[in-house]
Amino acid sequence: MLEYLYLSGGLLMGWSLGANDSANIFGTGVASGLIKYRTAIVITAFFVLLGALIEGGKCLETLSGLSTLSPVQSFFCILAAALTMTLLTLYAIPASSSQAIVGAIMGFALYRGESDFSALLKIIICWVATPFGACFFSVILHALLRRALVEKMRSVPALNALYFWGVMLTGCYGAYALGANNVANVTGPYVIAHLLSPVQATVVGGVSIALGVLTFSKRTMMTVGKGIIPLDPFAALISVLSEALTLHIFTQIGVPVSSSQAIVGAVIGIGIVRDHRTLNVRILRKIGYGWISTPVVSGFLAWLFALGLGVAWYEVIGNVLELLLDVLENMADLVEGIPMLW
Repeated sequence: MLEYLYLSGGLLMGWSLGANDSANIFGTGVASGLIKYRTAIVITAFFVLLGALIEGGKCLETLSGLSTLSPVQSFFCILAAALTMTLLTLYAIPASSSQAIVGAIMGFALYRGESDFSALLKIIICWVATPFGACFFSVILHALLRRALVEKMRSVPALNALYFWGVMLTGCYGAYALGANNVANVTGPYVIAHLLSPVQATVVGGVSIALGVLTFSKRTMMTVGKGIIPLDPFAALISVLSEALTLHIFTQIGVPVSSSQAIVGAVIGIGIVRDHRTLNVRILRKIGYGWISTPVVSGFLAWLFALGLGVAWYEVIGNVLELLLDVLENMADLVEGIPMLW
């Protein structure tokens, strides 16, 4: 029963990821007025879960190579990442769940002196490549699809239908790619600690992300959709498609990356193609601050949990919780053994 308490941290992490990163799927479509917010979150929740179930296991192995964790350490590792994500979500800052969970794992690893910096280097390289890759896709796709589709269409109803279904389909693909790539950030530490199998981890992670999408995603969605640069429906289609392609490529490599970095890179690509002067530098600075602070804050929190003023108090808490649960189970058995008065 203690395992269920440990899993609560992952549920919070998944909820925070869903609330924060769903903005990277339909934020541009909602902000441009093409898709209704309620429609967007239902579709996102469904395809996030589908992606987690089908391809979510591909990124779990990479996180497993960073360090070893005990069950109670996995709980506090995910709790540190979840608290970091929740804090940034409350301030409407699009943050990286990948950076949060990796920062937390490395916080524990640094405390024990067991860091695998070779695996960390691979992840950091992919982090850096993510916004540049999405920006590249955005520039190329904007030029190709505008010439192939938009400039050849003379019918306004046909063009509107193209935009609507284009954003819908790319949003579905983006949500699928998000679930496939980022579910490891939610339940990866539980696989490291052998609390969950890879299949169980994808189910628990996918459901918790979907819940975050459905309950608390609107503020961050509007920040991404409107804050960086004004987007029309065609730009919304290109940015989400570029983000989805980037995430899916890194899923095949086996590295969980930031959908926030991908969508921002894609939107910047739109700004480069059109007019870089329309880019909102203030919002970009805010997002950049979130990217830098996420692994630092998460790692520091995890390190504090591990340090515990010089003692492994998180282990003590785990032992106390286990003792309390044993007492409750014994009391339940005792009550069941009492004969009914009637």
